Amino acid sequence: MITNIKGGIAQDERGGIRFVNDFDMTPIKRFYIIKNIDTSLIRGWRGHRIEQRWFYVLEGSFSVDIVKIDNWDNPSSDLPVENFVLSARDLEILYISEGYATAIRALEERSELLVHSDYPLSHAPEDNYTYPIDYFVNMKR
Repeated sequence: MITNIKGGIAQDERGGIRFVNDFDMTPIKRFYIIKNIDTSLIRGWRGHRIEQRWFYVLEGSFSVDIVKIDNWDNPSSDLPVENFVLSARDLEILYISEGYATAIRALEERSELLVHSDYPLSHAPEDNYTYPIDYFVNMKR
């Protein structure tokens, strides 16, 4: 399942507060921030059989390609790939449930992507599947 959780901003003479009040952080165990070296680098494909992730852009924008994996040891290369463009201006979180792989590319210099996970880092080696960036033929480039 892939869903967007809408947020907003409160502005007054002191400045602004960005928020996503409908984001339930109960399952979160850790977070990290992705900042690609440039806009040509694509991080992917990395998949998780049981880990869920939540993506929030702190600065700039990102293209996130997502594919639902059908066989973790040998996925079909022609699976449908969904693309989401996330921007700090959108003030929303993209939720990706377990069972998906992602490929992530910054669309602007200095973009930063905050990622929340529902498993600790110690679990990562047990649920980390990687595929070559050109593996899924339906990826839009």
